[in-house]
Amino acid sequence: MNVSDRIFGSERLGRAYQKLVNEEDARVCKDIADDACRVVPGNFFLQVSTQFLTKLGDAIANPKTILAWMLSALGAPGVFTAFLVPIRESGSLIPQLVIASYVRRQAIRKWTFVLGCIFQGLAVLGMAMVAVTLTGAAAGFALIGALVVFSLARGLCSVASKDVLGKTVPKTRRGQVGGWSEFLAGLVTIGVGALLLLDLREPGDMGTYLILLACAGGLWFLAAGTYSLIREYPGSTEGGANALGEAMKRLKLLTTDRPFRQFVVARSLLLCSALSAPFFIMLAHEQTEGALLVLGLFVIADGLASLVSAPFWGRFADSSSRRVMVLAGGAAGLTGIGLVALVQTSATLASSQWLYPLFFFLLAIAHAGVRLGRKTYIVDLAGGNKRTDYVAVSNTVIGVVLLLAGSIGALTAILPISGVILILAGMGLAGSILSARLPEVT
Repeated sequence: MNVSDRIFGSERLGRAYQKLVNEEDARVCKDIADDACRVVPGNFFLQVSTQFLTKLGDAIANPKTILAWMLSALGAPGVFTAFLVPIRESGSLIPQLVIASYVRRQAIRKWTFVLGCIFQGLAVLGMAMVAVTLTGAAAGFALIGALVVFSLARGLCSVASKDVLGKTVPKTRRGQVGGWSEFLAGLVTIGVGALLLLDLREPGDMGTYLILLACAGGLWFLAAGTYSLIREYPGSTEGGANALGEAMKRLKLLTTDRPFRQFVVARSLLLCSALSAPFFIMLAHEQTEGALLVLGLFVIADGLASLVSAPFWGRFADSSSRRVMVLAGGAAGLTGIGLVALVQTSATLASSQWLYPLFFFLLAIAHAGVRLGRKTYIVDLAGGNKRTDYVAVSNTVIGVVLLLAGSIGALTAILPISGVILILAGMGLAGSILSARLPEVT
């Protein structure tokens, strides 16, 4: 008996699934095929395992923290650090209309995800080699090049994963796939942050980054292996003939599909939860001169946020992903307003070394909710082959918006950092209000 047969033939796994999702009948399915319904427990745990591996890899190769610190250590000009997050996010989002046409031609789409994981692993291994072979501008150019490959491969995984999740896990269970994987990844990320904190107290050589990124690359290869074991049944392949032509047709969804258009606008405003994080850190450095605010501390806060909030957000998203977007978006906005209010009204709190990691932790909890809510919502909003179109159009539009919104950092030339945080907080509150007007899909 091979590995796949052992997984899907395991009665113990079926019982674990029933307990984990609090379901008397693990075969309750609402919108997936009967054949897929019979193998839901195995597919559920394979999805959780894969997402855990990729989320942990993302935490280790995070451009906002690990890669930015690495470029500084290599003496690369600051312009390369400024491009890390926009390239990593937008590079995977903008091409997805074209990528979707390729995915639509595949009756079995899990192999697209597997291919994307392999390329991501190779790209991260390339980053590891940069850490020990290059310095200065050469290191910056090489790392950006590897990040472009990583980001494009990430786009393959993003489009394919939503569709495979919709085909293999029923409604009311999809949010928990992300919730439990976020929980497990957050648990391990705390340990990674603690190790980094210790390393920064006693600075090591570039071998630290080599080991970290080599481990991250290995995680994506493992993810490719676990995802390949998923039992996915063939789906329809219409609409994959002409990539650019089909891409333009799909963009019409923004004008013809009102619920989808409302979702895209709300999701755009909810980007505040991601965009606010670097400004929280900038404000911390401005007010405390960077005293003891080290990389590991923020990595720990980020991991701890996933650990304590992801299972809750996952179950909540299965009950109502729309309400998760409302609550999490509002929380992100109020967190920014609360931080600015305390900093502006109390000089003692403004100079506190723990105030900023605490609010970073609260923001990370809100961001986890935004991510799980909007991912679950779009999968439940669409049905069948339409799901791939929704994901591709939404991600492409968000990629463009992200590049434009990323330029908000230029406002720091005319506004204090607190002012920029308040603008982003306003975006979050507006996104929460618009999310409340979305139709319920769960």
